[in-house]
Amino acid sequence: MDENQNKTQDGQNVDERIPAPLKSEKKLKILRTIACVAGAALIAAAGFATGMCVRWYSIDPQMRTLIKVKEKIDDHYYEEVTDEKFYGALFGAVNQEILDGYSGYMTPEEYAALTSDLKGNRAGLGLVLSTQSAAGQEQMLVTRVCGNSPAEKAGIAVGSCVVGFGASENAITPSQSYDEFSEFLSDYDAGEKFYIRIAAGGVEKTVEISREEYVENYVFYRTNDSAYAFETSGACQAIKGGAELSCLQEDEAYIRIVQFTGNAEKAFEQAMKLFKAEGKKHLVLDLRGNGGGYLETMQGIASYFCKDATWIKPVVAIADYGEKQEKFHADKNVYKDYFSTDSRICVLADEDSASASECLLGCMLDYGAIEYADICLTEYGGRAKTFGKGIMQTTYLVNILDGDAIKLTTAKILWPVSKNCIHDRGVLSTDGTKTVARDYTGENELINAIKSLWR
Repeated sequence: MDENQNKTQDGQNVDERIPAPLKSEKKLKILRTIACVAGAALIAAAGFATGMCVRWYSIDPQMRTLIKVKEKIDDHYYEEVTDEKFYGALFGAVNQEILDGYSGYMTPEEYAALTSDLKGNRAGLGLVLSTQSAAGQEQMLVTRVCGNSPAEKAGIAVGSCVVGFGASENAITPSQSYDEFSEFLSDYDAGEKFYIRIAAGGVEKTVEISREEYVENYVFYRTNDSAYAFETSGACQAIKGGAELSCLQEDEAYIRIVQFTGNAEKAFEQAMKLFKAEGKKHLVLDLRGNGGGYLETMQGIASYFCKDATWIKPVVAIADYGEKQEKFHADKNVYKDYFSTDSRICVLADEDSASASECLLGCMLDYGAIEYADICLTEYGGRAKTFGKGIMQTTYLVNILDGDAIKLTTAKILWPVSKNCIHDRGVLSTDGTKTVARDYTGENELINAIKSLWR
């Protein structure tokens, strides 16, 4: 502001001409304002303190004690106990001692890894190994080769054994110990090549391989003269390749679903389109080793197997929460678009077929797409059954900004018509299924299962 605007004609400062009483009133106003602000601040502080006090005493007494115990440890314990170690021990106890084996708290890193895993994202060789024989001897028997993995691309097959490994083809250390193999792998970063020796049928070969990131394929389609995998990402296009299944007849097809995760529903849809385009009539559905996944994925796949259902979107599963129930519906009902009145569907399952796999079995049984005699269970260790998981988990974010979560068992899962719950039981051979002995030699188990059902 221009200084001349603050002065009278006689050149004196305006403020100097205010009478003394008026100046005192202005000071009083300022003091009153300061007092009001200070009072409001004190009231707010008192309210905050009261709120904190009320909040503190609203906490469970044991939780207050826990907080005080941690404070004493932080202040007085002779060694440092980090927050990570302290809370890790607490959440570890919750997961192991309180919750069931399907529930648990997950750190942000663990939750992110789970989310990525369920999308089919993998990092490694793509080998699933059985590390101990029935006689208790060490082994590295290949029980599954993940689709699109380095192991698949290297030509490693189910039923072969890892019998050695090394930095070069001429420096292989003979070993059948998984611990030794795991220690060896720890020295190699993703993309670094090394060699493993594989034995199958009395013949050994050495293959070059490396750990890589990849997206696993979950759906495979085979006939007596063709084989396809369906990529999990993108449009789920068919990738021709793999071994034909010569034991099938001309009008039969085989589809394997590895998990109900990632883009498996879309991949299965593409497989069924191929089934229809090729004029196939009968189907072998392989759920062996399928430990489940998303119920939503199962709902989509179940749309093809609700044979006797008359609804457009049949109920395929029921979640029983105790006080209420929730019905899960198929996306559609297209059984008659793919199968005729004389079509036959058979299902292969084993002790690792769990959760959503067993839910799909229940849907197929309840709606007449299959009977128990159309199921072949793998017998191992003197028993033949599916896993027996008839409960559902729901995952909740604990802190949205932090990204940690907790997965909790929230309901029993019932079959849609019979209301059967197979939890802790599974589908048993005594229900009237066929059985086949566990056999990792080539595809003997698969071929013998198909023969037991159809030949």
